[in-house]
Amino acid sequence: MHVFIAGANGQIGRFLLQEIADSKHEARALVRHADQGPELQQLGATETVIGDLEQDCSEAMRGCDAVIFTAGSGPHTGPDKTIDVDQDGAIRLVDTARAMGIKRFIMVSSMRAEEPEKGPEKLQHYLRAKRNADEHLKSSGLNYTIVRPGRLTNDDGNGKVSVSERQDAFGEIPRQDVARVLSAVLDSDNTGNCVFDVVSGDVPVRDALANL
Repeated sequence: MHVFIAGANGQIGRFLLQEIADSKHEARALVRHADQGPELQQLGATETVIGDLEQDCSEAMRGCDAVIFTAGSGPHTGPDKTIDVDQDGAIRLVDTARAMGIKRFIMVSSMRAEEPEKGPEKLQHYLRAKRNADEHLKSSGLNYTIVRPGRLTNDDGNGKVSVSERQDAFGEIPRQDVARVLSAVLDSDNTGNCVFDVVSGDVPVRDALANL
């Protein structure tokens, strides 16, 4: 499967390229600048393409079978950029995938995105953007999986998680383990048209997904 990675140069994206390199799939990494390409290819990207999530990415996506959206505006940008990337960029990519006949779409969202008004005030704008993108994907007709991790950390992952439609407690999870989940979802037929929370836990990733 040829997988288009939006956000390949981000922290989760870089781990994801390494995971896919060890799988039967091939990753096409979206980059904004050509000089980012060689390093991402060393990490595991089969190829890199130049594009911008705030613009049309149809040519960059041509020939792909699936999309993983793990892009984000980052913590140091303002609310407008959150809308441009986390909401509108994701929505644009969903629409492009549908128009091009790409049927599989995996979205990295956030725990509590479905109820942003219950999140910390400083995060509510971000959660609303994520919710809007998630809802658009759910109504798109694509075969979707929406992965909602808890608070992201830079700890080393151990490949063990807790997965459920809703986690009662807001936990945390290393970015490396989120990447492992995203890679495993590609081969988990039972995650189609599915939304789930994921935090660190005691169950190996593939076993946790199989029990959804």
